[in-house]
Amino acid sequence: MKKHTSQAAVAAKTFTTVAADAYRPADELLRALHSRPDGLDEEAIAERLDRDGINEVGHEKPPHWSIQLLHAFRNPFIIVLLVLAVVQLFTEDDYTGPIIIGVMVGISVLLSFTQEFRSSQAAERLKAMVRNTSTVTRRAEDGHAERIEVPVEELVVGDIVHLGAGDMVPADLRLLAAKDLFISQAILTGESIPVEKVAPAAGATLASDANGPLDLPTVCYMGTNVVSGTATAVVMATGARTYLGSLAHTLSGERVQTSFDRGISSVSWLLIRFMAVMVPVVFLINGFDKHDWLGAFMFGLSVAVGLTPEMLPLIVTANLGKGAIAMSKRKVVVKRLNAIQNFGAMDVLCTDKTGTLTLDKIVLERHVDLNGDDSDDALEYGYLNSRFQTGLRNLMDKAVLAHRDLEPVARRFHVVDEIPFDFQRRRMSVVVADGQGEQLLVCKGAVEEMLAICSEARIGDVTELMTSEKRAEIRAMTNRLNEDGLRVLIVAVRRDPTGDRAYGVADEAGLTAVGCLAFLDPPKDSAATAIRALNHHGVAVKVITGDNEAVTRKICTEVGLDVQESVLGRDIEQLDDDALDAMVERTTVFAKMSPVQKARVVKALQRRGHTVGFLGDGINDAPALRDADVGISVDTATDIAKESADIILLEKNLMVLEEGVIEGRITFGNIMKYIKMTASSNFGNVFSVLVASAFLPFLPMLPLQILVQNLLYDLSQLSIPFDRMDEEYLRVPRKWDAGDIGRFMVWIGPVSSVFDITTFWLMWHYFGANDVAHQSLFQSGWFIEGLLSQTLVVHMIRTRRIPFLQSVASAPVLALTVAIMIIGMFIPYTAIGARIGMQPLPGIYFAWLALTLASYCVLTQVMKTIYIKRYGHWL
Repeated sequence: MKKHTSQAAVAAKTFTTVAADAYRPADELLRALHSRPDGLDEEAIAERLDRDGINEVGHEKPPHWSIQLLHAFRNPFIIVLLVLAVVQLFTEDDYTGPIIIGVMVGISVLLSFTQEFRSSQAAERLKAMVRNTSTVTRRAEDGHAERIEVPVEELVVGDIVHLGAGDMVPADLRLLAAKDLFISQAILTGESIPVEKVAPAAGATLASDANGPLDLPTVCYMGTNVVSGTATAVVMATGARTYLGSLAHTLSGERVQTSFDRGISSVSWLLIRFMAVMVPVVFLINGFDKHDWLGAFMFGLSVAVGLTPEMLPLIVTANLGKGAIAMSKRKVVVKRLNAIQNFGAMDVLCTDKTGTLTLDKIVLERHVDLNGDDSDDALEYGYLNSRFQTGLRNLMDKAVLAHRDLEPVARRFHVVDEIPFDFQRRRMSVVVADGQGEQLLVCKGAVEEMLAICSEARIGDVTELMTSEKRAEIRAMTNRLNEDGLRVLIVAVRRDPTGDRAYGVADEAGLTAVGCLAFLDPPKDSAATAIRALNHHGVAVKVITGDNEAVTRKICTEVGLDVQESVLGRDIEQLDDDALDAMVERTTVFAKMSPVQKARVVKALQRRGHTVGFLGDGINDAPALRDADVGISVDTATDIAKESADIILLEKNLMVLEEGVIEGRITFGNIMKYIKMTASSNFGNVFSVLVASAFLPFLPMLPLQILVQNLLYDLSQLSIPFDRMDEEYLRVPRKWDAGDIGRFMVWIGPVSSVFDITTFWLMWHYFGANDVAHQSLFQSGWFIEGLLSQTLVVHMIRTRRIPFLQSVASAPVLALTVAIMIIGMFIPYTAIGARIGMQPLPGIYFAWLALTLASYCVLTQVMKTIYIKRYGHWL
């Protein structure tokens, strides 16, 4: 069996350690922890604080702004450009080239740094920085025990802690005593229903069905909170040694590379390898042909600058930044810019259930009689039970009490007594009187426990004995409700003569069952629509939750997900990676999942070639959020979840995800436009340079002319982030493919070379620019043709359709490309043109230029059609 992740080791170690003490007798446990029922003294506390440190879970802090700025330089093209600038600085007297390169690098780095820094600051502001305290028993200097409030950070192992309703559990605790204690572990498990925790009874042992530390009923974990009840407990672990702390520790360090990181890296090195091969070839050809090795070196250096897609960092950052701004208008904080593209590439979204697909609110779905038919009796009696109990009402009581139309019925009664809920009985009762000489005991609770105390069953006006056959029928009916994802309680009653006495557990006998209440966390109205929209855009949705399988399957069915295949966390635990990889493809529902198991599913999907998004908000989601290509959380999430996420939603709404997918695909499409335009154009230019260098007695273009042409071409592409994408492009996920870019470069690049060569022939033979004395005319002619054909390629490549007719670029793209073409044609007529070795061209040149450009557009469109037919796609 293959090795699991480090989180798996943490969970296993935690379970082994905690399970050993979960049922240890209290006196023995306190001795092992060197503690006492009356608490620790100051000396012991100081010694343990010094040994273990403060009780705080470490979490990643955003790096200092200077470190973030340095990280913005971690781009292969920026490094290449800086090297070229330094070489130019020491080999040329003219500083124009290094200055231009420096400006390009500076703009790209500052854009990237500014967006990342602002996003990290926004994410930090989302964190709720609350100073919590805890009630503990400690021994004062004179030796007497006292209850005091201390900051949670100052708790130590062995402290005696007291819990009450509303408290946050401040450390990992073993219960010493508890009364009606219910803990919400949603922060760790994702389950919305609180679980009861109890102190271990004498002789109790670890249950055989306890699969992990969170299944231990005698242990409370740091970060969870008390819903109701009281307890006294001893601290077993603090800070990094807690379950929460151990989980947080595995999330520190370098994040795994996402599909964006891998994609941009592969493309970058493809283009760098191409440059590393072609530049020496150009240098050697010109050196041997012209016998001017210094000139050949400078020309080769200029070609290197021309081949380097120096605007790639800037274009990528501008695209991602624009996407982040667009998402911010939809109440989305983008922490890591790369996540925008990963959004678009995402083809599998893994999401939790509670609060995402559901309302995160328990509602009373049905109230039925013992045959499963709708019945108001069960609701009315259930309302009396919930209305008159004095303890802290749970979520199901609140759902019952939402039926306020029954309040007039309740006003006819007054409460006489109450038998509170406890874990062993799993039921609670109230006794009410209506003033007519009778008292009514109303009890509701779990199915098996209620059937055990009912001697009669009432359906309509008919009451019959509760036989074993009747119990089996009721169980079958409640099982059907369970299979529909409903949580079921039975309601039973007993009428007694009015008497002045206290009621107890013994009175919960001889009851008449009247019906059932069935509860559900219902799906959001928008969930089904959002899932259909995501599926329409090629994104499969899988549900990974800590909740139970039946409930999850029911919800998934209602929102339109295919639930033919579902699996439990304990089943995944037995699988090696190969078996898991095969399972995740066909499985839609993953229930009762631990944090480690969630992360394993994400990694398995990635091994299958998927780009995976994960939406979650609990600590239990943090490992999966970190491992996913795009981790998505909400502003109400835990700090660790928000730190692990790439994107934070200010509203937990799946429809926002569809908008994010579209925005990501627009971003990726515009990035691919630039890369394919630049790669093909650069390849065509190098091919043209090689041809020209083979027969010209002079350089086809001066180094400074190449730099100016390259700068103008790059400026024409600055508007690409504001371009639109064709609708058909947005329908399916898009991924990086360096091989496709190389193939595109070889197919489309030589098209521009064809017309470069016809321009060479025209300038050489028609305009007589065939010797060193006329090289300025030759270079001016190729400068304009090369710039205009490169600029036109923006419109030819940006769409698979026919440009200008079937697909028109956005206004910024049109305006900027036209402006650059006009500027390029005028440069030879200006003082700047004269300074860089150019001269005016005769008017007839522009007629030939128009014919050349029109032919270039036609041939490019023909090649585009052939390419699409052969490979099935364009961008």
